[in-house]
Amino acid sequence: MAGNKSCTIVEYFGGDDGYRCGYCKNEKGNFSHGMWSHTMTVQDYQDLIDRGWRRSGKYVYKPIMNKTCCPQYTIRCHALKFQPSKSHKKILKKMSKFLSKGELPKGQDDGEPMDSVCEEAGPREPSKACHSEVKCAAITDIQKVVAECPAITEVQEEAADAAPAGSETSRKDSVSLDGRTTATAPKPGVGADASRPPCRKAKDLRKERRLQKEQMRHDADGVSSIVSPTPPTPTQTNQPKPLEDFITESLPDNSTHCLEFRRFLCDSPLEAEYSLDGPEVGYGSFHQQYWLDGRIVAVGVIDILPTCVSSVYLYYHPDFASLSLGSYSALREITFTRQLQKQSPKLSYYYLGFYIHSCPKMRYKGQYRPSELLCPETFVWVPIERCLPQLENSRYARFNQDLDAGDVRVLKDVGRALVLYRRTVMPYAAYSRKRKGSSDETEVQQYAGLVGQECAERILLYRA
Repeated sequence: MAGNKSCTIVEYFGGDDGYRCGYCKNEKGNFSHGMWSHTMTVQDYQDLIDRGWRRSGKYVYKPIMNKTCCPQYTIRCHALKFQPSKSHKKILKKMSKFLSKGELPKGQDDGEPMDSVCEEAGPREPSKACHSEVKCAAITDIQKVVAECPAITEVQEEAADAAPAGSETSRKDSVSLDGRTTATAPKPGVGADASRPPCRKAKDLRKERRLQKEQMRHDADGVSSIVSPTPPTPTQTNQPKPLEDFITESLPDNSTHCLEFRRFLCDSPLEAEYSLDGPEVGYGSFHQQYWLDGRIVAVGVIDILPTCVSSVYLYYHPDFASLSLGSYSALREITFTRQLQKQSPKLSYYYLGFYIHSCPKMRYKGQYRPSELLCPETFVWVPIERCLPQLENSRYARFNQDLDAGDVRVLKDVGRALVLYRRTVMPYAAYSRKRKGSSDETEVQQYAGLVGQECAERILLYRA
């Protein structure tokens, strides 16, 4: 982004008055600092969200954490290390089933809440970036079902593989499983044939087969056969299935529905920027449109910033609420973040907005692991596992356990903060001299402390 001449211009509003909370419905309990952003660079916004700010359209706000009724902690997920949980796989499987068979779940709306409302503007400079159709199969769930209810032919093959040469007992096991046995079947009412070994579970047979193969490898290497078999070394097939495999698998040719994704640059205070070492789509705000059979069913708003993709908002058609589109879109956006990281290595995080522990419906954001919460006092990132015990005891918590640590980016000299006065950019010290002892020093000092040194010396604070 070198050579970029854009700048950030804001008006600061303070945060003395309480207003209605959208989470607990407290009429006067929601307190936050606010700024109106006339224009903003992506680097400035990156620095601001790393200090607890968040935008809603052109309005940028920061909750007063130790005062507001429902403290809102900035949360981010390390996209490269993310592995979908069982519930995430179920959501992907549900979408895949709907696309392939047209089966829309009934009465399964997860009630995923949407974040605070922001202004939306029409797209500009449209570019069609369609993604291929997707199929998401929950492999771990399928394996669990097979283990509990094995198909006869599959168990027969596994038992045959487990039988070493010359083992009469194992051979009898293999032929008895498919019913083609020479032994006399038990008479009705008599029970199982006591002369035959009892039936065994498929998972036990698989385990035995692995151990026996390991033993045979030891024997082939000259190792004594009396050595106890050890579990095999994990292979690539035993590794967790990455998110991309769930997202990018193709649907059958005869799928009932077709889901497409289109991304458009959209209006926002963020200035669109491009960099040689940045992602091909550039930085800025984008609409992610979800098209189902030529009909738009959901729109996500994301900000692509220097080190992250920040989820701003999602709205969707209520007829498709049972598809858990909130969680599904987050999984798609994590996948997109990982794609961007291949083009811009430092872009590796996915920001989910605010985590609100005091609001149970907003806790779902903590399920995208590994994730971190921003300490509201020192602005360092702390693993969410370390934060949750504190939040169980108190709505407001300082996550940094180093009591001597403070805000290392606080601006100590308010005179260095930049202001825009009568179309002229100047340090606040010069502005104060021009105004002959301006009375707004307390307000500017508060603003500068909230945005931090780098932003205060870069962002232009508008003064009338």
